[in-house]
Amino acid sequence: MADEYQFIDINASGPGIVVAAFDNQVAYCRKAGATVTARVVAALRDLLERGEGGKLFDTVRAWPGAPLADALPLRVSGGIHSLYLKGSAPALGAIYRDEPGVDDTALVAAAVHAHEAELMPWLDGPPQTNEAGRSSGFIAAMLWLAEQGLSPRFQCLEIGSSAGINLMLARYRYELGGVSVGPEPGAMRFEPRWKGNPPPDRAIEIVSTRGCDVAPVDLADPAQALRLKAFIWPEHAERFERMEAAIAEAAKQRPDLVHMNAADFMEAELARPQEAGTTRLLMHSIVWQYVPADQQERITAAMEAAGARATAERPLAWIALEANRMLHLHELVVRYWPGGGEPVMLGRAHPHGMMIDWQV
Repeated sequence: MADEYQFIDINASGPGIVVAAFDNQVAYCRKAGATVTARVVAALRDLLERGEGGKLFDTVRAWPGAPLADALPLRVSGGIHSLYLKGSAPALGAIYRDEPGVDDTALVAAAVHAHEAELMPWLDGPPQTNEAGRSSGFIAAMLWLAEQGLSPRFQCLEIGSSAGINLMLARYRYELGGVSVGPEPGAMRFEPRWKGNPPPDRAIEIVSTRGCDVAPVDLADPAQALRLKAFIWPEHAERFERMEAAIAEAAKQRPDLVHMNAADFMEAELARPQEAGTTRLLMHSIVWQYVPADQQERITAAMEAAGARATAERPLAWIALEANRMLHLHELVVRYWPGGGEPVMLGRAHPHGMMIDWQV
């Protein structure tokens, strides 16, 4: 078992890569303080390596795509977590309570074999990693963009919105390095640990939000809400509280979320007329790796073409909170037009919004 993250091509596939992907996920979880999830993934990794039989393990070993880019370890561990959350595999509680001296491998193997048919569909799609705390990074970046002279009235477009929790970012309260943004008290309150200078203290307005997902989640459906909860790392109790708050908030007014792939969505949205005095903004978090390469190219081309047409009255911006897998860190990067469109790294952030290291 590797204790350190291995720097392998995220798009790599073939023999040996599956086990390496599980090793990498264990290292990632440990570094993020997710010891319970690390235990589950480590048990799965050991079962794969020892040749454990069954349809699920055989399917995972023969994975045809890139297991790291596809977040294959999290697909399986999310399914296992769902068994525990539903009460279908209570013996897993010894792991999820982080009890010492437990044979994790035996417990996970028993759960997989007892519920294999239920677990197989979890391999069919990427994790849904909706996390409201990431909105803090979006808001901090908007403050910075307003300081650069872009209109502080933002028309927000999000790709990979999952259940649209970050589309409700105007309803939340933020305390960012001494700068307060949003309604008080807000549907949720975020105060990430802040490093560096405070962000610009500017008045901003979220004019509208709209998002897309290839598998949108309806928070009003208990089964779909459970799927989201299953992908929450159990070590982070606060995230479960946030999920319940998001479910309650979505019941008041659903986020504007459409079933569409990211490239089609952005091309359609960029073709719409833009209101003068607003900044049209693309935002996304921990989703770019799941967007197929051809769609990444289409989105980039569409944004750069729209950027070439942008004016001071109708500016364009792009905020991305994504993993730098060479550094094993998450970076908050913006591009904006007029202004050249060159990427500017504003800082690094915890993937669940717990910390922002502001570097501008």
